[in-house]
Amino acid sequence: MPSLGGDPTRQLSVGELAARSGVSVSALHFYEREGLLQSERNDGNQRRYRRDALRRVSFIKVSQRVGVSLADIRAALDSLPGDRAPSPRDWARISERWRAQLDARIAELQHLRTDLDGCMGCGCLSLGTCSLRNPGDELGVSGSGPRRWLEPGAGGTGAGVASAGVASAGVASAGVASAGDASTGDAAAG
Repeated sequence: MPSLGGDPTRQLSVGELAARSGVSVSALHFYEREGLLQSERNDGNQRRYRRDALRRVSFIKVSQRVGVSLADIRAALDSLPGDRAPSPRDWARISERWRAQLDARIAELQHLRTDLDGCMGCGCLSLGTCSLRNPGDELGVSGSGPRRWLEPGAGGTGAGVASAGVASAGVASAGVASAGDASTGDAAAG
C-alpha cells in the first residue's frame, strides 16, 4: 500500500489519493462533481486534496457498499466542517444520526435472507405455495408489490420492515450500490 509520508500538511495529488484510497481517478472526479469531495487547484491547475480526503473517500466507499444513496452520503459529508479535518466527535455525530437507518437496513436484509424463498404477497401466483399463503391473490386488493413485506399486519413474517421510514431503504445489488439511489423495494416482487 502506498505511503504518504509524515508531513500532515502536504496535499495529495489526484493520483496519490487514488492510489492510497483504492478508488480510480475517474471515481474521484465523479465524487467531486457530485459534491462529495473537494479539491483545490495548484499553480499548475492540478487538483490537490487535503489528507482528510482519504477518510471521506473511505466513508463514501463503505456507505455505497451497504446501499446508502449518494444524496444521504452528501448530506452527511456536508455536515462535516469544511475548514479542518473532521474530528472523531464529528464522525460519531454522523454515526449516531445514521444508527436507526442502518439498524432498519440490517433488519431488512435479514428479512430478505430469511424469507426470500417464501411468499412476499406479490400476487404472482406462480409459486406452489401461493395457493396456501395468498389464495386467490387476496393481498392484491391492498395494492401492487410485495404486500407482506410492505404493510404491517398483512400477514406473514417481517411485515412492515420496509415501511420503517428508512431513507432510500433499497437493497444494493451485489453488495455495491450504483451511483444513484438504491432500489425502491418493489424490485423484490415476484
